[in-house]
Amino acid sequence: MTSNTTASTRELLLPAVSAEPVRTRGRALESALREAIRTGRLRPGTRLPSSRDLAGQLGLARGTVTAGYAQLIAEGYLVARHGSGTMVADTECGAAPVTTSPSRPVRWRYNLRPGIPALGAFPRAEWIAATKAGLAELPDEALGYPDYAGLPELRTELAGYLGRVRAVAAGPEDVVVTHGVAEGMGLVARVLRAAGHTSIALECPGHLGQADLFAAHGLRPVPVTADDRGIRVDELAATGCRAVQVTSAHQFPLGVVLHPQRRRALIAWARERDGLVLEDDYDAEHRYDRHAMGAVQALDPTRVAYLGSVSKVLSPALRIGWLIPPPALRSAVIDAKHYNDLGGSPIPQAALTHLLRTGGYERHLRRTRALYRRRRDALLAAVAERLPSWQAVGVAAGLHVVLRLPDGTDDLALQRALAASGVNALALSGYVPSGRIAPYPGLVVGYASLGPDRLRSAVDVIASVAS
Repeated sequence: MTSNTTASTRELLLPAVSAEPVRTRGRALESALREAIRTGRLRPGTRLPSSRDLAGQLGLARGTVTAGYAQLIAEGYLVARHGSGTMVADTECGAAPVTTSPSRPVRWRYNLRPGIPALGAFPRAEWIAATKAGLAELPDEALGYPDYAGLPELRTELAGYLGRVRAVAAGPEDVVVTHGVAEGMGLVARVLRAAGHTSIALECPGHLGQADLFAAHGLRPVPVTADDRGIRVDELAATGCRAVQVTSAHQFPLGVVLHPQRRRALIAWARERDGLVLEDDYDAEHRYDRHAMGAVQALDPTRVAYLGSVSKVLSPALRIGWLIPPPALRSAVIDAKHYNDLGGSPIPQAALTHLLRTGGYERHLRRTRALYRRRRDALLAAVAERLPSWQAVGVAAGLHVVLRLPDGTDDLALQRALAASGVNALALSGYVPSGRIAPYPGLVVGYASLGPDRLRSAVDVIASVAS
């Protein structure tokens, strides 16, 4: 065996093996060898180092390498020939072309992706205590198959909280607990499609993942311009759609609030067209300069389906959200929920019930609201110092801000250049569908997950790349 072959084998295997704890390095060696053979990086007929040599190169016990070779010989990936050592078997998998496979998430130096809360601020101890308390309060029968609409106690607490904080007009019987906003939208989309709808209007720029979601449920997404006053209702009226999804409290991604005049026009449009407004109350609880405007749903609960979740306040991992459909759609929505997943788990719902009932949810919200305001202030102060020609857009709210770039800037090219420097900051142009143009070049910058010092350092890198 040549020294080059030895070196290439070591280079293939060493990163995967050395990254693992000592007790699992044998399994890591097997996996790395298997993957290298399957993808063709180790070709049929390639002779591998002896078990003694490979053990020395990788810092493993010789027995660990011997066991790994034996396992792969048994699986047909390797062959052992007397006097010739161990070689890659002459099989189709050994000659397979390189294919893509699931990879670990990219580790950015500065991840400024929007929509991610401060995950380290999740109230672990309070959640554990709330889970214990909530579980202790659940009767035995609540541990069977759940109510499709959600735990009754949680629906009661949510109706009270949303009525008090967001001016939502709903009782416990109106609330459907969902696996986040995404499932709520999927349920409504399914009901609309069954009722004969073929399209839905969406804000532009907006969340392209939601466009994909509606398309997957058979509704054609129709972009409608959003400007500094929110969605253009006059443009909406020309689409022929009878359903529209809006982020009225904090438009995503522009960060503006739907103007009062357009709120009224939106309800008038729904009444005239026998239409439905899906109100995603995105970031409504994170307003830093004043109380947030109440939900549009309160203007006409018969024409608005209201959606929200704990993803931005607590954690996306909890997968707890809520949907308040108009009364005429409630039965169909619950049927859809039934056939979708037989209802959500009562145990985390009981924990959230306890947090809402005891005030823990709102205490956590007050803490994180102060935290995010400090982080937003730090980001904008650094931008004002290092990039004075860049302008922050939108109200002081939410977990992200749009930074408007000088006219003529190619924001997608800047996004790529920043990525090459380890900064994940997304271009505003990436939030418009094909064939549409963003209102101006910009970066959509999330600040909630990084501390002030890290945000200032991120702006230093952005400024050096943009200069």
